[in-house]
Amino acid sequence: MRGGGAAAPPAGAGGSTAAGPEGAAAGQQEAAERRHPRGSRRGKCGLHPRGSRDPAVPVVSPAGDRGKGERRSSGQPSSRLAAPRDTADLHQELCLYTLGNLIVESEAGRRQLLPQGIVPALASCIQSPHLPVLEALGYALSQLLQAKEAPKKIIPSVLASSIPQHMLRLLQPGPKLNPGVAVEFAWCLHYIICSQVNNALLITHGAVSTLGLLLLYLAGSVQSPEDAGLELLVCPVLRCLSNLLTEEAVEAEGGQVQLRDERVVVSVFILLQFLLQKHPSLLPEGLWLLNNLTANSPSICTSLLSLDLIKPLLQLLPVSNVVSVLVLTVLCNVAEKGPAYCWHLWPGPLLSSLLDTLALSDTDVVGQSLELLQLLFLYRPEAAQAFLQQSGLQALKRHEEEAQLQDRVLALQQTALHR
Repeated sequence: MRGGGAAAPPAGAGGSTAAGPEGAAAGQQEAAERRHPRGSRRGKCGLHPRGSRDPAVPVVSPAGDRGKGERRSSGQPSSRLAAPRDTADLHQELCLYTLGNLIVESEAGRRQLLPQGIVPALASCIQSPHLPVLEALGYALSQLLQAKEAPKKIIPSVLASSIPQHMLRLLQPGPKLNPGVAVEFAWCLHYIICSQVNNALLITHGAVSTLGLLLLYLAGSVQSPEDAGLELLVCPVLRCLSNLLTEEAVEAEGGQVQLRDERVVVSVFILLQFLLQKHPSLLPEGLWLLNNLTANSPSICTSLLSLDLIKPLLQLLPVSNVVSVLVLTVLCNVAEKGPAYCWHLWPGPLLSSLLDTLALSDTDVVGQSLELLQLLFLYRPEAAQAFLQQSGLQALKRHEEEAQLQDRVLALQQTALHR
């Protein structure tokens, strides 16, 4: 779809990372996120950076390159050290930040780094017990992974090293999770997944399980004042999970089964409410994940209904056009599962909400509303009669002359009149 775009949250609104090199500027840098086009219209939507995309897919406009730009080490001891620091540790931290800045500035420099063994060096550094060193390493690695030549020349080497396993270890939820380090490596994981070089390998390393547990952890911790900085993890974790769910290897490794837990649905909705309050422009991230979860999973759709979460979903419709399209797409995923699911969708607030969306001028929102109504009328003929009684035909007439909608409007009119 061509609805609105999801801008980054206000500068600084993302909270702060752990004490260390970025300081207060980290929230601003994390708010400027890299965006890639997503996949198929309904069903699983994934990132296809180099491929075509069905024109009916909602587009979330790019919000800049997250994290690119110069950083400096503070040179001061951090309150989050896992072990005492010495001069060598500080030197290593400074070198990593300098390296990250050089990577941003020079493609020629990056070409020289690879044959000199930059990837094995980073694989050695990631085993450091010192959190400031790990955070600096995450920064340098994220810059390397964003290079235009990364998918062909850098990421295969990274995947062949021990770095992915250590990244996932540092993303394990629990009291040892460090927000500053975790944010850096969550974005690194996002860039690797977007490259689509070998996501099956990440899945075999347990990426889906780790991210699923981290999602549950974030839902329980993100609004706690004791966990400042964790909110910066929400966006990359949602993106990583959403895109890994599009991989065939997920089902082969049982990843879909791991995410069918009802707690996952509850966690997504907790994070949706958090984003609605704090960063509404990031709501599409959570809705993309919910879409991919419901696409081929009747059990997740059942959880949505049994937990009475349809009304909270409908309450998101007024936020923006892109949010409306995603909400309606999730509801289509539920409705297409069959009559038993549509029995839970109507009677209820759904029909009046769809009449409201038909009053809008955005063709993407209206088009998705028409599709949902077709599914509803197919499995609940009584809903078609209620639609007619509530002036539904008049609502459709305003779209009869719109070229993109004409065929679907006519089809829905015929369905409503003959059910």
